[in-house]
Amino acid sequence: MLTLLPAIDLRGGRCVRLKQGDYARETVFGDDPAEMAARWQAEGGERLHLVDLDGAKAGRPVNTEAIRAIVKRLHVPCQLGGGIRDEASIRLMLEDVGVDRVIVGTQALKQPEWFRQMAEQFPNRLVLGIDARDSMVATEGWLDVSKTPALEMAKQYADMPLAALVYTNIANDGMMQGVDAATIADMEQLAHLGFSVIASGGVTTLDDVRNLVSAGKRAPTLNGAIIGRALYEGTIQLPQALDVVRGVR
Repeated sequence: MLTLLPAIDLRGGRCVRLKQGDYARETVFGDDPAEMAARWQAEGGERLHLVDLDGAKAGRPVNTEAIRAIVKRLHVPCQLGGGIRDEASIRLMLEDVGVDRVIVGTQALKQPEWFRQMAEQFPNRLVLGIDARDSMVATEGWLDVSKTPALEMAKQYADMPLAALVYTNIANDGMMQGVDAATIADMEQLAHLGFSVIASGGVTTLDDVRNLVSAGKRAPTLNGAIIGRALYEGTIQLPQALDVVRGVR
């Protein structure tokens, strides 16, 4: 069954959303991320997706105390991405702050041997984050687009004990334009490699949720979807989306 993950993007200790990962196109949705996290938990969220936007830019965790406050407030697990580029950051988040798992993107592309070592050292606690534009991997908080196809990057880690793979189409992220068929096709291919795939970017309406549920029937390990701006702007209500997943709507 598809797991829906409400997203909390952190910048300057506040809850924000960006458009297409552009730091100059920011909307602030709240000054108390822990309170926002509690809301999504109360509405039925079973896991939260946290992003340290400052960390993604700085290359190290920045909003640590805000993340700590969220984890302390909730009883559902949280996953975190943004600035996780060395073992110290992994340990800080998993062992000190208490997130359930961390997402690594940039270093998985740039230092594959290091990433393989970390995956073995922290089995089923690391998530491979693939952010793509036109199916090519983007890194450094989406500031750089590489010449590496997303599928090729994923293949080299298909044998690793990873918790999941988060796939984001940057072009869709925060734009409220839905999840396009080509992105869903990419995610189905990734799922067929054996990854537990979490869709990210563009989930805007209940129809997007329905399309991902259908894709999950074709590729059963496509089993998660992150919802961000749509929740904050009210185009999706989390309880209704959960009903779609359960087949009630």
